[in-house]
Amino acid sequence: MIQRTVTGLCLILLLALALWAGGWVFSVLYMATICCSMYEMYRAMKDAGHRPVEWPCWLCVALSIVLFNLKSSVTLLMPLVGGAFMMVATMVILRTEPQLEDIFTSALPLVGVLLPGMCMLGLQNAPTRGYQLLLTLMAFGIPLAGDTAAYFIGSRFGVRKLCPAVSPNKSLEGAAAGLVGSILFSMICAGIVSAFTEIPPFWHFPILGLFVGAAGQMGDLFASLIKRHCGIKDYGAIFPGHGGMMDRLDSVYWATVVIYMYLNLNTFVPAALPAA
Repeated sequence: MIQRTVTGLCLILLLALALWAGGWVFSVLYMATICCSMYEMYRAMKDAGHRPVEWPCWLCVALSIVLFNLKSSVTLLMPLVGGAFMMVATMVILRTEPQLEDIFTSALPLVGVLLPGMCMLGLQNAPTRGYQLLLTLMAFGIPLAGDTAAYFIGSRFGVRKLCPAVSPNKSLEGAAAGLVGSILFSMICAGIVSAFTEIPPFWHFPILGLFVGAAGQMGDLFASLIKRHCGIKDYGAIFPGHGGMMDRLDSVYWATVVIYMYLNLNTFVPAALPAA
């Protein structure tokens, strides 16, 4: 527990420094985490006996970085990912013994890591620096708060299993506590940031905390299902007591998708900026 706590505090400090620096520093560090997560997922698939085709997906990563720097949008990633998928499918089909699951395991890191991961960079297009920091902090903090609440309440009071076929230790009581923790964090975070900058109406944030928290929990279960399929306990060991990069960011990736959707659907425009 001590090792896990110390590692967690170091990761929080690194995240705080990255958020403070912002700009290209945050983008480079986050792209490195995406690449590390994709590598861990591909390694898990190969350890399970699959033969994924990787190079079209890595090419997609490289091109996505270029396109984002040119257009500052993740919209162009959709046709790019579609093209990478078609290349992967073609390479598998042309094998002597093509296997359908090799297509899916090749494309899974694209849709499970790259697309949701790039949504984090999309949050950097928020209209003000304060709003950008708020959304980015919630993308990381809401899943973390939910996971922490779920662990402490679930380990003590958890009785009914949430999804025993995927993660036997998770309970409905823990999941409910996790949602409460996510909602509270979202509200507290919004309350603090609102003292320094203009943000959307406060009633948005309990709702956002609920949906983002639920997405984070499903992202965790998604990663657990892959680990169970591959017969591994953790994706890696780069973080003592925490596992690999994918073990730390599985819920963040899914949570970020919801927040990115919120950013694009929300009509909020700070008073200091002209409405479109």
